[in-house]
Amino acid sequence: MHYLLFYDVVDDYVTRRAPFRALHLAHAREAVARGELVLGGAFANPPDGAVLLFRGSSPAVAEKFATSDPYVKNGLVRNWRVREWTTVVGPGAEAPVPDRP
Repeated sequence: MHYLLFYDVVDDYVTRRAPFRALHLAHAREAVARGELVLGGAFANPPDGAVLLFRGSSPAVAEKFATSDPYVKNGLVRNWRVREWTTVVGPGAEAPVPDRP
């Protein structure tokens, strides 16, 4: 299954993330290496949040990432939530819909 991790960040996020960015990116790269994190990144214009796409058997993989993320632990993330995402089209879709004849 796919899971989306949504982050709502503090107003001065871009400035405040600098001291923690290398740790956050290392944390993300470790999740990629384990095959859990597929994609991730911050919103732009305005930079008021981020979304990370996980693959796993339950939302626990995304939840564990969030609770141990340096951005969350250091107060850059005001709120986070995980949503199950039913993917149906594209490479790696978990529940692909057959093409019409």
